[in-house]
Amino acid sequence: MKKNTTESPAFSTHQKIIIAILALLQFTVILDFMVISPLGDILMKTLNMTPANFGFTVSAYAFSAGASGLLAAGFADKFDRKKLLIFFYIGFIIGTVFCALSTSYVMLLLARIVTGLFGGVIGSVSLAIVTDLFVIHQRGRVMGFIQMAFASSQILGIPVGLYFANHWGWHSAFIMIAVLAVLILIAIITQMKPITKHLEVQSDKSPFLHLWHTLSNKQYQVGFMSIAFLSVGGFMLQPFGSAFLVNNIHISQLELPMVFFFTGLSVLFIMPLVGKLSDKVSKFKLFAAGSILSVIMIIIYTNLGPVPLWEIVVFTMIMFMGIMSRMIPATTLNTAIPGLEDRGAYMSISSSLQQIAGGIAAVCAGFIVHQKTKTSPLENYDILGYVIAVITLSTIFLIWRVNKLVESKDTAAPNPVPEMAEV
Repeated sequence: MKKNTTESPAFSTHQKIIIAILALLQFTVILDFMVISPLGDILMKTLNMTPANFGFTVSAYAFSAGASGLLAAGFADKFDRKKLLIFFYIGFIIGTVFCALSTSYVMLLLARIVTGLFGGVIGSVSLAIVTDLFVIHQRGRVMGFIQMAFASSQILGIPVGLYFANHWGWHSAFIMIAVLAVLILIAIITQMKPITKHLEVQSDKSPFLHLWHTLSNKQYQVGFMSIAFLSVGGFMLQPFGSAFLVNNIHISQLELPMVFFFTGLSVLFIMPLVGKLSDKVSKFKLFAAGSILSVIMIIIYTNLGPVPLWEIVVFTMIMFMGIMSRMIPATTLNTAIPGLEDRGAYMSISSSLQQIAGGIAAVCAGFIVHQKTKTSPLENYDILGYVIAVITLSTIFLIWRVNKLVESKDTAAPNPVPEMAEV
């Protein structure tokens, strides 16, 4: 995308409230998924799980989230987005409570499926709301703030979750997430206005025809594939992160929160900068730079042996700065592909394929990585790093194609106006 010379519009008061709500909402959803990784070593030992079992536990959320997203896609543009968000967030909270009540591998697996069925749709509804309420020249900054939920979950959520797990059992980490989510749900109900502008341009197509129309669109398919590939690397690397740090790098359970804290701090620092840059410079070039940095650091990281705590902190900080700096430009470009009448369905399908691809990646990672005993080092983690590197490099080509599509739309409409003014 060419350098953007259009001045980015300022946010209204209501838009700022929406950004804060969506960022906090994403914080709980991301934390619910991410807390599984640092709890991985504890869960595998407590519930007598193998790496393959744990891979299935992680992927269960992803597969159920993907399935629910596809089922919901045809209906996503038929209702007030606020009502959809409330419905699925309530289900997500119930699923998280069931995770806290689990006492066995099977119970936890089923609870993760329930959580994924509802949590998987929340991200797509949130993206549709962002696309509805913010013009393209605002979305980079908005995505920067919302994607900071990832960093915040590491800085605050994961260390606190680990603290809870170390002192009151791993169940307490999920209880903490559920309580916080209830407070955010109240904010959504009381502060968010109905979002119904998209209903004015709806056709008479049935939900299933609407789903098929969106799936069969050739341009949309390019976006679907790029976002699916984008998720694979993260789903492959994250599930065994804590087990790798504990058993290969020899980081203690009490030192794990420090690693996640500083990693999150680095991401929290880089995300607003990347968000601002993505509204001013080429989003594709920004994505490519972050991808190359992440490939280099992932290969180094996955080949590490025992090193001092400060060294692993530095490595993970730089690595996640590269990984997360890819997300904002890629997601922002992806939101520019669908038309107003297809946004909800497009975001649901995109999120579903992302989750399904990530679930497959987590399962594959579980079969690549081996562990002879509960305390022995993980084997083949370096091979996992090489696989992730190849996939990451392939994603650059796919995002380049997305970028060309967005550029062609900009050429066809050189003076875009805000599509919605529900502020």
